[in-house]
Amino acid sequence: MIKRIKKWLLLGSICMFVAGAWFIYYAISPLKLQPKSQEIFIEPQSGLRSIANQLVTQGVLTEPWRFILIAKLLNKEQYLQAGNYTLNKNISPYHLLLSLNHGKTTQGSVTFIEGHTFAQMRQRLANNDAVKQTIVNLSEAEILQLVGSPYDVAEGLFFPDTFYFNRNATDIALLTISYNAMQSKLERAWQNREINLPYKNSYQALIMASIIEKETGKASERPMIAGVFVNRLRLGMRLQTDPTVIYGMGLQFDGNIRKKDLSIDTPYNTYTRGGLPPTPIAMPGLAAIEAALHPEKTKALYFVGKGDGSHVFSNNLVEHNRAVVRFQLKK
Repeated sequence: MIKRIKKWLLLGSICMFVAGAWFIYYAISPLKLQPKSQEIFIEPQSGLRSIANQLVTQGVLTEPWRFILIAKLLNKEQYLQAGNYTLNKNISPYHLLLSLNHGKTTQGSVTFIEGHTFAQMRQRLANNDAVKQTIVNLSEAEILQLVGSPYDVAEGLFFPDTFYFNRNATDIALLTISYNAMQSKLERAWQNREINLPYKNSYQALIMASIIEKETGKASERPMIAGVFVNRLRLGMRLQTDPTVIYGMGLQFDGNIRKKDLSIDTPYNTYTRGGLPPTPIAMPGLAAIEAALHPEKTKALYFVGKGDGSHVFSNNLVEHNRAVVRFQLKK
């Protein structure tokens, strides 16, 4: 009897796992609508079943029951709103549900991600079919002039966030919003910075923030990483940080950084050159900016990855070499 119960429990667990996997797969898979975008209309006072049937009639769904199921499971059925919507070609059932839930009629969205480069940012805009493309053939300098920036290099000048907009908003309009957001947040953070930091201006703080962003994705470590780099700058030590070397390599970087790469001089090689690199190397988020302007008070001068996303910090080279042997060479 007990064996039979265990067998049924195991079978039930397997069925639940398969059902859960199917649910997630359906919810996040693109609907792949035929045109690049599709206008739909949800009638006022429509219930969930009626909305699902309207989506079938308008060619968005092939059948209604799966959409009804995810709406019920996520407890969204009572919050769906009527109106006109413009759907992206690759919208998923889950994001369609969110759009109907929040009433994001005729809106598009784009997300700029912390740690991404300006080139990746441009690619996201180019791939978004809700955005009107105007900068495809423009240089960085021309784009910066259009957003009202005095800088020549765009890297790091734009704030990473999700921006919602009316469809057919221009890419330059979205870049201007992101640029202004970064300048505003950076200036506010700069005004509230700790005293006696080794930065000449807020732009140098932005450079440091971009390095911190690329060095660790662990939020709790950012102030400590900043503390190490600030200590090295104050002592005149080179930063010796791999992300700057990788950025300087550009398209030559194949996913692996080798010892010989550290000796190839570029303006961004912080092993061969002292001080900060000439520009940011990515888009830093607000947490990285705050870390750069409020570094941890520490005596540490070195850190090395432990292999799990975290780092071990050392006050001197002897300690650091031991940590390298332990965590990098696995001895």
